[in-house]
Amino acid sequence: MTTIAVIGSGHVGGTVARLSAAAGYDVVLSNSRGPETLKDLVDELGPKARAATSAEAAASGDLVVVSIPLTAYRRIPVEPLGGKPVLDTGNYSPRRDGQFPRLDDASTTSSELLQQHLPTSKVIKVFNNILFRHLGTLARPSGAADRSALPIAGDDDAVKKAVTAFLDTIGYDTVDAGPLAEGWRLQPGTPVYGRPYAGGSADFWASPGVPAGSATIRTALEAAER
Repeated sequence: MTTIAVIGSGHVGGTVARLSAAAGYDVVLSNSRGPETLKDLVDELGPKARAATSAEAAASGDLVVVSIPLTAYRRIPVEPLGGKPVLDTGNYSPRRDGQFPRLDDASTTSSELLQQHLPTSKVIKVFNNILFRHLGTLARPSGAADRSALPIAGDDDAVKKAVTAFLDTIGYDTVDAGPLAEGWRLQPGTPVYGRPYAGGSADFWASPGVPAGSATIRTALEAAER
């Protein structure tokens, strides 16, 4: 069975871990504070989950979810992630992360920075455009009429296929947004960020969550402007 490793087990990472464990995956959790701080989440997820250091999680995962503030991306272990799919949930927040001139002038994207840090890994941008609580509540079985979709961006078609299969098992359809350089279409302030899962409302933080299918997500991606 595929092992899902999570580096950064906060709101988004923890939600992905919950969905993964519910789908039957083995889950390895890590954070910056040490494995002992993840006992409650491991206990919640059950016998298929365990805690580890970030390096141990990176080495053990078949799919590795990175869910950390952008300021910490250089701390992600490089060698144990060599050749592996890395699912980047991150977003750039100048207030939190400080200024990144190459992001401010749109000459690159945050996921491309992570890809540069992990030159032999296969970075996929995913999970960054949906609130963690919507991610947890909108998951539906395959074929459900009210199933939502998540956009992904990445450069490796084989890895996109693997990530699409993973998303399907945890309750979501997938919309391919193109190469990693197109990941800006998924970022905060774009039409696909938050709003589709709030019925189009800009106040998506107040919404309990509204299903958003593939057609809705495609339309939102196409409407993005730089």
